[in-house]
Amino acid sequence: MDESFDNKIKEIRQGRKHFHNSFVSLDLPVYKAFLKMEKAAFTDRVLPKRTKELVAVGISIAINCESCMEWHIGEALRSGAKEAEILEVIEVGMEMGGGPATVSSRFALKVLEYYREHGQRG
Repeated sequence: MDESFDNKIKEIRQGRKHFHNSFVSLDLPVYKAFLKMEKAAFTDRVLPKRTKELVAVGISIAINCESCMEWHIGEALRSGAKEAEILEVIEVGMEMGGGPATVSSRFALKVLEYYREHGQRG
């Protein structure tokens, strides 16, 4: 993995943390509602969190959200997803998003490699 990609992952994480903290400190009601919805959406119910994170990886690829890919691949791994499962989900996201999603899938593969090289937790 090249250093520039490591820096990109760090930048994504720092940006997400910075804006999360900013939104929390601003006490924005819509952001608070979003966090509540996010928690409810990813809580184990009929589908376990692991499955929901895999779904989110595929959607992230289809909509080309790099921050989403980084977050949900990490969360999928932390929830017990295997690399082979993530690779299949990358393929599903690619199929659902068509040609543009093949470009997104390249980023997703690099994120998966990043987690592999950094002990799956980054």
